Amino acid sequence: MNRKGDKALVVGLDIGTSRVKVLVGEYAPGEPVEVIGIGSHSCNGLKRGVVIDIESTIHAIQRAVEEAESLAACEIRSAFASISGGHTHCRNSPGIVPIRDREVSQADIVQVLEAAKAVAVPSDQRIVHAIAQEYSIDNSQDGIRHPVGMSGVRLEVRAHLVLCALSAAQNITKCVNRCGLQVDELVLGALASSQSVLTEDEKDLGVALVDIGAGTTDIVVFTQGAIRHSASLPIAGDQVTGDIAHMLRTPTPHAEEIKVRYACALARMATAEESIQVASVGDRPPRRLARQSLAEAVQSRYEEIFEMVQAELERAGYMPMIRAGLVLTGGGARMEGVTELAEEMLHMPVRVGVPQHVIGMSEVISNPEYATGVGLLLWGSRQEQQRRPAIVGARAGGALARVRNWFRGEF
Repeated sequence: MNRKGDKALVVGLDIGTSRVKVLVGEYAPGEPVEVIGIGSHSCNGLKRGVVIDIESTIHAIQRAVEEAESLAACEIRSAFASISGGHTHCRNSPGIVPIRDREVSQADIVQVLEAAKAVAVPSDQRIVHAIAQEYSIDNSQDGIRHPVGMSGVRLEVRAHLVLCALSAAQNITKCVNRCGLQVDELVLGALASSQSVLTEDEKDLGVALVDIGAGTTDIVVFTQGAIRHSASLPIAGDQVTGDIAHMLRTPTPHAEEIKVRYACALARMATAEESIQVASVGDRPPRRLARQSLAEAVQSRYEEIFEMVQAELERAGYMPMIRAGLVLTGGGARMEGVTELAEEMLHMPVRVGVPQHVIGMSEVISNPEYATGVGLLLWGSRQEQQRRPAIVGARAGGALARVRNWFRGEF
C-alpha cells in the first residue's frame, strides 16, 4: 500500500483504449479522498479494452505514472486498475452459509460471498467481482443491506458476479507489473465510474450508467441500491472518428480533432451556414465542409449506440425499472447534443455524469473522461478502509487464541 506522511495514498489506473490515466488520491479515515496527482498518456496498445500490444501499453502506463508521481511528489508502488471490454459478462448467483455464533460477523459476510462464487466457471475465465445485492437471514428477513450484528442461524446472499477472460486480466496485470507496480485489484471500468458519478437516490430508484469510451460502451444497471446488470457493447467513440475520417477522406488524427472541436450528436443544432476546414490526405489543399453534414454523420452513429443500449436493457429486462433515467459518462458523453438525442430515443431523463465525491484538482477532473479514474480512487479507498479493521481484528483474534492455547497447555 502507498503512503505519504500520516495519510494513506490510493492510486487509480484507468487503462483505456485511447488513453491511460493515472490518478493519485490522499485520504485519512472518515475524510474525503483528495486528488493530488494526475498523469495521462495516449495509448495504442489496446483494442476495445483488450491489450493487443504489450510494449505500447507498458510505455503509456509508465509515462502516465511518471507524470502523476511528479505532480503528487510521491512514489507509486501499486494501483487499482480498470478492466473492460466485450470479454466481460455478468450473472447473478445465490450463496448460503450457517451463522457460526448466531450473530452475523464480517467473516460470515466474506464466507457467504465465497459461497456465491462457487459456480461453474470455464477454465479460460475468472470471477473479477462478487458484489452483494441483498442478504436474508433464516428466510424471515429479506432485503437486508447490512446484516452484521443481526441474529439468526442461516445467512443467504444474492450476489452479482462479474466475469472476464483470464488472458485479458493476465495481460493487464503483466503490463502493470512490468512497470514495477503491483495490482491492488482489477475493477470493472463501468463499475468504477458508477462510484464517482451516480447518487444513492438514483441507485435506489433505478438507473443505467452508460460509459461511452473510445473502444467500448459499457453499461451498469442499479435498482433498489444494488448493481443488477453489467454489459459491454463493441461500439464507441472510435467508430465515430472512423466515420468522420471515411466521410471526409482525412487522416484519423485530423478526424479525431474535428470530432472534438466541431462535431455534434444532433444535426438540427448545427446551422447550414456553419462550415469547417478539413485537412486533406497527401499534398492536396484543405477543403471546407458544412458543419451540418458532419453532424448528420455523427448523429447516425450515436443513434446506433443508443439503439444497442436500449436493446441490451430490454433484453436483460431492466428497461421498465430505470425510473431515474440514464447517466452518460466517458469521453463520448462530452459531445454537444448527446443528452438531447438520448432523451428523444429512449424516452427517459438523461444527464451527463461528471466525477463527484472527491476534492482537489476539480478544474481537471470535472470531466466525464475521468469518471473511471476517480471511481477507482473511491473504490480503492473504501476497500483499504474495510480491509484494515479486518486485519487488525484477525491479528488480535490470533493473539487471543495463542494465549488461550498456552493456558490450556499449562493447566
